[in-house]
Amino acid sequence: MKVLMINGSPRKDGNTSIALEEMRKVFEAAGVETDIVRVGNQDVRGCIACGRCGELGKCVFDDVVNELAPKFEAADGLVIASPVYYASANATLIAVLDRLFYSSHFDKTMKAGASVVCARRGGCSATFDELNKYFTISNMPIASSQYWNSIHGRVQGEADMDEEGKQTMRVLARNMTFLMKSIALGKEAFGLPETEEHVATHFIR
Repeated sequence: MKVLMINGSPRKDGNTSIALEEMRKVFEAAGVETDIVRVGNQDVRGCIACGRCGELGKCVFDDVVNELAPKFEAADGLVIASPVYYASANATLIAVLDRLFYSSHFDKTMKAGASVVCARRGGCSATFDELNKYFTISNMPIASSQYWNSIHGRVQGEADMDEEGKQTMRVLARNMTFLMKSIALGKEAFGLPETEEHVATHFIR
């Protein structure tokens, strides 16, 4: 089992990292290989809807997005983590995710997904919902925990004092491990769900 963990924080060893490290320890204890990639400190532009990825098989902008794509394809699960800025995710992370999900054309069906958010106080639920949309448009089941997947802290390292938040991360990692292993067994026994040809309905003619 492999999990790709994308850290949207620009800060090395910040509060978002504390949440991911709490998950990583559980994953590795269960024999799940982890790869944490921090993207929040990188210079990433947003999607320009050029459509070149359909021709090239990758994004036309050759940066961390194209580095993440094969790791995502090889992974059984994806964790997306972000600090909360103005009740939403880090804009750099959103630019990465928009391009990663749109330009990577491999089948994401039944890869487990989980989003993690970190805030001083408010905006966690809105950001949590924002990140989960990447999974629900891609046939990816979402791993849950005992609470919304959030941890709290303001200054660097403060999230380490959020015992409930850290426990939420550990429970999330255990549940995600169970989900990934259950999906692997289900695929062996039953295969993937039946697919239909995609129908696009346009509201303006």
